[in-house]
Amino acid sequence: MKHVLYSGAAAVALTAGMANAEQLTVFGPWLGPDQEMVEQVLGAFAEQSGHDVRYVGSDSFEQQIVVDAEAGSAPNIAIFPQPGLAADMASRGFLTPLGEDVASWVGENYAAGQSWVDLGTYEGPDGPALYGFFYKVDVKSLVWYVPENFEDFGYEIPETMEDLKALEEQMIADGETPWCVGLGSGGATGWPATDWVEDLVLRTQPPEVYDGWVSNEIPFNDERIVAAIEEFGSFIEDDKVSGGRGAVASTDFRDSPKGLFDVPAQCMMHRQASFIPAFFPEGTEVGVDADFFYFPAYAEKDLGTPVLGAGTLWAITNENEAAHELIAFLQTPEAHEIWMGLSGFLTPHTGVNLDAFASDSQRQMNEILLSATTFRFDASDLMPGGVGAGSFWTGMVDYAGGKDAEAVATEIQNSWDALK
Repeated sequence: MKHVLYSGAAAVALTAGMANAEQLTVFGPWLGPDQEMVEQVLGAFAEQSGHDVRYVGSDSFEQQIVVDAEAGSAPNIAIFPQPGLAADMASRGFLTPLGEDVASWVGENYAAGQSWVDLGTYEGPDGPALYGFFYKVDVKSLVWYVPENFEDFGYEIPETMEDLKALEEQMIADGETPWCVGLGSGGATGWPATDWVEDLVLRTQPPEVYDGWVSNEIPFNDERIVAAIEEFGSFIEDDKVSGGRGAVASTDFRDSPKGLFDVPAQCMMHRQASFIPAFFPEGTEVGVDADFFYFPAYAEKDLGTPVLGAGTLWAITNENEAAHELIAFLQTPEAHEIWMGLSGFLTPHTGVNLDAFASDSQRQMNEILLSATTFRFDASDLMPGGVGAGSFWTGMVDYAGGKDAEAVATEIQNSWDALK
């Protein structure tokens, strides 16, 4: 007997599916270990539904899914790493709306639920609708540190941005350097600074300002955005960053956290996303040799606990009943807990058992995600490529090099205007 994980409407869908087994093709960006892990999730769905589920991964997903859709040979489900491409395909009629029931479920069962509904809602041929279901999320609003260093100096984890600013001053008074920051990334040099600015827009302005900035209804050189860029500048002043401000742009982001582990330490903190432990010294154990805390919000601004991140959304690109059943399966806690027990998976699903995580560090990251009052997707990934993966990157390099924030922001805005 198959173990049925569904309830309510999902159970009805499952019963129908077991009586009418279909082939279900799923296409996404994951290869290697991630492919093996998503195949475990899909395998559980296949076992319980009776459908023949086949996953194909590609490192050229963004290009191939458009080709397949235009040729009329799209997979049943596509897994998008960025909402922008999904929104474009929805506008062209290549995606199937998931329905009001799914939108209501997301709003009620995901932390900061309306944020996820908004991120998956796009303008389609018949008006706006929920097209994207987010599953597997990354958190960027993290600060990494070495617990032993904090213990040696008696530093406490800051709970507010005001506390963090005071901690910086305490570190400087102790003869220590607060931050390691590196913007180098080959042809993508500058992107780490965009994450800093995005986090700071969320901490200095209401989420509506962030949204208006992303859509360019609020121009890049608006004083509120310029102020966030300047706030980033306050973190890379010469006495606050390893090597001084002049070293920030030339330091590779993969090398920048290594100063945490030098003896003596070259810095005390490093702000970076959940993936950065991959670039820590070999053998570093997160939770023991290195740890993290939430990049805090300003108490005085009363903007809650915003979280910046990214994630993948699942959309129906070639509708059949099995595709809708898979979306229903992804609403179950078990669908999330399977991957939680492996690695590299975070979820905004408030109904999951956090004890299912493979490690305490993953559980703690997920608690940060679940505590979010606002979640916003990486802004540069939502902007036109020429801006988000172009002038925004280069502008941040120029700014770190000493160029005026308003002049940089105006140049970025001019590049956006040139695309219109």
